[in-house]
Amino acid sequence: MGSDETIDAMIDDDLAEGRSPAASRQDAEWRSWVVEQGGNLALPFADHQRTFRRIYAVRDPGDGPPRVWEPKSAGVAGSNLGEFMAALGIDTYAELHAWSIEQRGEFWRHVIERLGVVFAEPPREILDLSGGPEEPRWLPGARMNISESCFTAPSTKEAVISGREGSAAISHVTYGELRELAAQVAGGLRARGLGPGDAVGFYLPMTVDCVAAYLGAVQAGCCVVSIASSFPVPELQRRLAIGDCKAVITVERFLRGGREHAPYESVCKAEAPPAIVIQASEQSRLELRPDDLTWEDFLTAEPLAAAEVGDPFQVTNVLFSSGTTGVPKAIPWTHLTPIKGAMDGHFHQDIGPQDVVAWPTDIGWMMGPWLIYASLLNGAAMALWEGAPTGRDFGRFVEQAGVTMLGVVPSLVRAWRTSGALDDCDWRGIRVFSSTGEPSNQEDYLWLMSRAAYRAPVIEYCGGTEIGGGYIAGTVVQPASPATFTTACLGLDFEILDPHGQPVAAGEAGELFIVPPSIGLSQKLLNADHHDVYFAGCPPGQGGRILRRHGDEIARLAGDFFSAEGRADDTMNLGGIKVSSLEIERVLAADQAIYEAAAVAISEPSGGPERLIVFAVLEGEANLDSLRGELNRRLASELSPLFRIHELRQVEMLPRTASNKLMRRELRARCLGGGS
Repeated sequence: MGSDETIDAMIDDDLAEGRSPAASRQDAEWRSWVVEQGGNLALPFADHQRTFRRIYAVRDPGDGPPRVWEPKSAGVAGSNLGEFMAALGIDTYAELHAWSIEQRGEFWRHVIERLGVVFAEPPREILDLSGGPEEPRWLPGARMNISESCFTAPSTKEAVISGREGSAAISHVTYGELRELAAQVAGGLRARGLGPGDAVGFYLPMTVDCVAAYLGAVQAGCCVVSIASSFPVPELQRRLAIGDCKAVITVERFLRGGREHAPYESVCKAEAPPAIVIQASEQSRLELRPDDLTWEDFLTAEPLAAAEVGDPFQVTNVLFSSGTTGVPKAIPWTHLTPIKGAMDGHFHQDIGPQDVVAWPTDIGWMMGPWLIYASLLNGAAMALWEGAPTGRDFGRFVEQAGVTMLGVVPSLVRAWRTSGALDDCDWRGIRVFSSTGEPSNQEDYLWLMSRAAYRAPVIEYCGGTEIGGGYIAGTVVQPASPATFTTACLGLDFEILDPHGQPVAAGEAGELFIVPPSIGLSQKLLNADHHDVYFAGCPPGQGGRILRRHGDEIARLAGDFFSAEGRADDTMNLGGIKVSSLEIERVLAADQAIYEAAAVAISEPSGGPERLIVFAVLEGEANLDSLRGELNRRLASELSPLFRIHELRQVEMLPRTASNKLMRRELRARCLGGGS
């Protein structure tokens, strides 16, 4: 254990902040133990656990969660946040956040300047609030194409590092090469008669071709309709129809988890519009439909000379997020939305030109476009992995690509930890982890931090497609505790309210409401009434300010920390994918053995990914294990292979209100031992 003198010095620093002696001694003892290990990756994690549990065996809830990582003064000063605060003459992060919401227009002006956002015509002003916070007008008078802001780094600088399952090869693409390929894509779309306002479906994994195609479509003024490459044919059809796609970009096949996937085959089965197909190899003998083209033939058109510019509110991307209606919400992103994601990356994940950013994701989920913009608008390189990121080959890729900021989802971290896939990997080059998609687990994330010798904090990051990024996160200038948040994201604020509309106190949980406006917040939906979804029926905020519904339950902890408690509505989060209970129940009800079913999701008391629990009224007798297997096959076929029933419970009837509404809260209580 570290010397008493060292621990005493750490305690003195903590006490100066007004923290309790007991909490200060615990945190100091932990930090001293970390220093004593000297980054030893060979020490079994069981030893880390024993030390952690011994030090924190008794922790007063009033002291807040364990502060496992503390920022160093040099790291604070050299961070994007530290430099920004110094330039503004602001001393603390709390003061910076307060200023960012009190002076929203001024804050976003600084963000736009720091990111180097490119305008064909600059805005007259940053924010016009004459329409109120529900209908702000950002950058009025501006003309722009956000793809131009992705190429301000030197053309020779590395932009994309790529690896794939089943291969040890790593490829590199520069900013200049990426820009040239994107211009070819834009020219190819124009040659096919596609231009401003036309929608193009994207149904392929995240690769350098996918990134170039995405940026090329935006350059051409087209609208990308993002569809997860794991979606089966019915969901592909539904999203192509909602997006009114005129074409689709896909791949012949790819490998994920040792299994071959064939997106183009699904495109054909879905009777999708004309397709541009990236072949699996030069030797592929792909039989195309009459109006389809190979990627190579598509790229023979003249590159687009200049990006299509227009109003910042023009739609560039449609993404889908499930609500409680059973129909995926079609959420449009504009040229403004990426500024939000890039700002989060700049300040909350501390991304800069020196970084290599990896986040296993898909172009069908918001983190796909987020990764593109948060990397390129910050002049960083992105590391893309084609395939399942669960094995040792991905761990080696992260190491060899020099990844410095690694994004994760909790279920992936748990898979790494339980499988031992990363035991031989050296991730000490990572300086920041970030996590989103699901509530996380403290011990899993303590393990994750141990893989980088506790040199990197985990920046918890929660938001949504309709935000363009996060509403709550952490920073590299604040202490970090596994599975917790420390702050509302810069440029926006939130309130956490109990069922009576009153703010919750420390130690309590409630429903979170966002305080608009912010760049990135959606202002319309393609297939639903935006006001009804996000504003109707919301309680008034402090001082009567307008609040925006988001639907998450958040606990306010002592010590200025927060934790995610899941969804307040009927949307669940399975494997990092939001899906409504009704979508799950629709698939289950089609089975002949099911009379009626209700789906809920719960996390373990210690936190972690949500697990799907199904309550079913059966038509007759059935073997529950066999039935669960059959229902899982249905979910994989019709919704996603990531959706798995953790437990199937047979009941005589489902609880309902007098108006026949299903009482899912009661079912959740039963799962947690609060009901029978």
